[in-house]
Amino acid sequence: MLHRIPELMDKGKPVRIIFTDETGEDSSLLFCELVQRARFGESFLIQSQACRVGAFVLGDTDSSPEDYYYSSKRYSGRDAARTAVLSLSRLAKKEGSIKITPYSGGVFDVLLLFLKPEKAMRLVQAFTYWSGRPVEIKTGGIASVCSDCTAYPMEGKLGISPGCKGSRKHSRYSDNELAVGIPFRLAGEIDEALGKIPDTFE
Repeated sequence: MLHRIPELMDKGKPVRIIFTDETGEDSSLLFCELVQRARFGESFLIQSQACRVGAFVLGDTDSSPEDYYYSSKRYSGRDAARTAVLSLSRLAKKEGSIKITPYSGGVFDVLLLFLKPEKAMRLVQAFTYWSGRPVEIKTGGIASVCSDCTAYPMEGKLGISPGCKGSRKHSRYSDNELAVGIPFRLAGEIDEALGKIPDTFE
């Protein structure tokens, strides 16, 4: 049971992501919307969700969102859009479902949080406490909740993202919040370190 990590969030609870062999439902909501709803108390078991980029990132399809990103005018040209897509962290082909629930203890694959910058800073400091190694942040300002903070942490990394247009538009988390994803293997050490590092304003 984590004690200090959940206290970093000002609103709602951390969200537990578990990849499971159970059979879930096809959701009409986007992955980031489901995560936000779970943050405030709902639980889901989904086979699929409604975001085309999320489907690509979460292993539901090999259909690249390159055309979508190119037509959205977020990049200078098709080559830039292709590079952005190739840079996304992705999961292998998914056969089962994703369980998305508020965290109240127990195991998880990834724990998702939405933190103000000072709280995210403390999380980073707790990560670096044991070894001094800095956090390697990987983000292009796209696919923040699904790629930066779910697929990337599944590689054993701490994911921190300023968000993306899609997740901020559809799930409406605060302009003052960063998205964070913590893999299970790092969570215990980070939680312990939060009790050892000095407070910000000491």
